[in-house]
Amino acid sequence: MNETRDRFFVEAHLVLMREDQVLMLLRQNTGYMDNHWGLVAGHVDAGETFREAMAREAQEEAGLTLGPEELHLAHIMHRNSDTERVSLFFTTNARITEPQNMEPDKCAALTWHPQTALPDTTIPYIRSALGHVAAGTQYSEFGW
Repeated sequence: MNETRDRFFVEAHLVLMREDQVLMLLRQNTGYMDNHWGLVAGHVDAGETFREAMAREAQEEAGLTLGPEELHLAHIMHRNSDTERVSLFFTTNARITEPQNMEPDKCAALTWHPQTALPDTTIPYIRSALGHVAAGTQYSEFGW
């Protein structure tokens, strides 16, 4: 392994739409962007495919049962934050149950918001990514 290469994190995010609304969660007690709105998301663990990670996070955070094959890559963002990250944004056409807040210690609210009127406290890279998903843009960079 080349030791001069930087290590970066990979995250999976769920862009779950219902008509013109997107499911968002209000972060709390996480140490990152608490009191700001984000998406159901999480880090990809070693030995996990990106879609497996997204399916796991959807179950853990919102009680949603999605098979990896039901998730479709909508956008990739290479971003510079506290560390260098690759954020993958997935959508689904699967029929789902109503999402439930499964992590109330980390999530103050899990609600639907109009995609055209996101909360003022939406995490900036999430706001950018949602715009790219809506526009059908496959790739973007943020924070450089």
